[in-house]
Amino acid sequence: MDGFENFEGFFRYYISQHSKSATRWVHFASTHAGVLLGLTALVRRKPLLLLAAPVTIYGPAFLSHYVLEKNSPVTLKGNPFWAMRGDLRMIATMWRGGDAELGRIAQEELERSAELESGGITIRINEETAAAAS
Repeated sequence: MDGFENFEGFFRYYISQHSKSATRWVHFASTHAGVLLGLTALVRRKPLLLLAAPVTIYGPAFLSHYVLEKNSPVTLKGNPFWAMRGDLRMIATMWRGGDAELGRIAQEELERSAELESGGITIRINEETAAAAS
């Protein structure tokens, strides 16, 4: 994951680690729930409730990586600020109806990564084969 020259390169990697739509939607829902909880805690002046906001955001999101994606959260692998920025950009894209576009970016980046790992040999599979393999 090292060696990103700019955020755009990192973002493509970040999205590749969120290749399943379900993972992205868990992030979307948990981020909104955590922000709502945090705002409620501030309005009601409940500091303990405020401490629960990050757990509400990150708990389900991290779990989705282990259960759905079978990978580790990007936040734990490198730059947590870029990861947070990536998450917010992913959520903003989803608000604009761009989940399918994120899925396309993820697939392109995963294919590019696999090509680099295989020494330039590209193996293309169709969607049926990919679905059967997962």
